[in-house]
Amino acid sequence: MLLLSACSNIDRKHGYVPEAEDLEFIVVGVDTKDTVADVIGQPSTSGILADSGWYYVESRFRAYGFRESTEISREVVAVSFDADGVVENIERFGLEDGQVVAISRRVTDSNIKGVTFLRQLFGNIGNFNPGDFLN
Repeated sequence: MLLLSACSNIDRKHGYVPEAEDLEFIVVGVDTKDTVADVIGQPSTSGILADSGWYYVESRFRAYGFRESTEISREVVAVSFDADGVVENIERFGLEDGQVVAISRRVTDSNIKGVTFLRQLFGNIGNFNPGDFLN
C-alpha cells in the first residue's frame, strides 16, 4: 500500500486567474484600474513600461512520486490600459500560445579551491591588528 501511494500524482497550483464570468463585468473603454481592482483584484504582475498592463498568471504542475514536477497548464490574463488608465483590451493566453522559458540557475563557484574548512579556520589565526580593538 505504501509503495503504491508513493507513485500517485501530486498536483500543485500557483497563482490566480480570474474566471471568465468575472471578466464579463469589465467593460473595455469604460472601466479603469480602480474598477478592475474592485471586480477581479490586484494582479501579482504588472507591465514594466509605464504600468501599461496587468497580468494574472496561474500555472499547474504535476509530479509523480519523487520525479521532477512538470507544468501541465498555464493561463495568463492580460488587461491592458491606455495612458489615462482606462481598459484597452482583455486577452487570455494558454500554455499552447507561448513558449516555455527555461530559467537557468546561476551558481557562483567558490574561489577557494583545494582549501579545507580547517585550513581556512586556522589560517586566520594571527591575522588581526590588536589596535583595531582598542579604539
